Amino acid sequence: MSMTKTEREFDIIVYGASGFTGRLVAEYMHHQYGRNVNWAMAGRSADKLAQVRDEMGIDAATPLVTANADSADDMASMAARAKVIITTVGPYQLYGDALLAACAEAGTDYVDLSGEPGWMHGTIAAHDAAAKASGARIVHSCGFDSIPFDLGVYYLQRAAQEKFGTPCRQVHGRVRAMNGEFSGGTAASLGATMAAVGKNPDLLGILINPFSLADGFQGPEQPADNVPYEDEATGQWVAPFIMAAINTKNIHRSNALLGHAYGEDFLYDEMMVTGAGEEGKAMADFVANNNPLEGDDVPQPGEGPDKASREAGNYDVLFIGITAKGERIEASVGGDMDPGYGSTSKMLAESAMCLLQDSDALGGGLYTPAPAMGDKLIKRLCDNAGLYFRMGA
Repeated sequence: MSMTKTEREFDIIVYGASGFTGRLVAEYMHHQYGRNVNWAMAGRSADKLAQVRDEMGIDAATPLVTANADSADDMASMAARAKVIITTVGPYQLYGDALLAACAEAGTDYVDLSGEPGWMHGTIAAHDAAAKASGARIVHSCGFDSIPFDLGVYYLQRAAQEKFGTPCRQVHGRVRAMNGEFSGGTAASLGATMAAVGKNPDLLGILINPFSLADGFQGPEQPADNVPYEDEATGQWVAPFIMAAINTKNIHRSNALLGHAYGEDFLYDEMMVTGAGEEGKAMADFVANNNPLEGDDVPQPGEGPDKASREAGNYDVLFIGITAKGERIEASVGGDMDPGYGSTSKMLAESAMCLLQDSDALGGGLYTPAPAMGDKLIKRLCDNAGLYFRMGA
């Protein structure tokens, strides 16, 4: 039996701390929480971890933990030492099973950056009961997918409930700006998913069903999001948004976990705004026909943009809600760094901190960010991580 949580050696372990995103999480933990939180860096190689610790200017006293993702024993021993584990070691469908199983068993809280719905569907089926029994709060998708979107819808629906006494029946997510690069990890996850579908065609049904993570609930047919069109909601052209496939599933799971607070007939779609008139249409067609995660110049796992590029990035998403009576309400969510790395690493660290410090009342289970941490995480992200959540366009 592992130690109770209060007796554990570390508050937080950052697993994958020598990888590109992991080192940014470690750097953020050091600068933001330094010695107030007892945290450690973990990965396969102690030498690499020590090198990253020195390169990033992280306190030399920060403990290093070596653990191999393929070893169930390593994962169990690491899970038993921490209250919360942050993992950036993906694609999770290749490297994530043993750690998640160990955390669910040991009652260890866990956050990841998963945008892999096929894998998540499997983890919910396999580990939700164990996590509920042990008290482990396991939260997938705590990065750009899907925090700004999942919490954005949650924030808008809370406001609609307050203003109209009813949730919005339909919410449109409209990405107005996204400046920055996708991570090599995101590209690798997509590749792993495509390979997995080749081996197991049943996965395709999970990937195309917007309700595949909603615990068996099947809602109404959702708006089409796979072709460009002139959008009534914004008066501009919109194009398919590459993260919509994961974000929509997480948002419908959140609705299910919140007891269908958005309604059982809730509609959600997510598109990228490309502009008005002929130019907007041409840009929408271009976006629809070009996948940023395919081709020769896609970043490899472990690669990513330099500090200047990360800090020059940003993103901004408009959420437009319409109630059953046709009342309209809007909210904006955005961040001050590139979505794929700079902002994602801060969101992930703050999610772990939120579980550690603000979530005593939350029971165990497999969650999405909104039902797990809701307003408490929104506050942290606005206070510490350069995000904004505000009413209006």
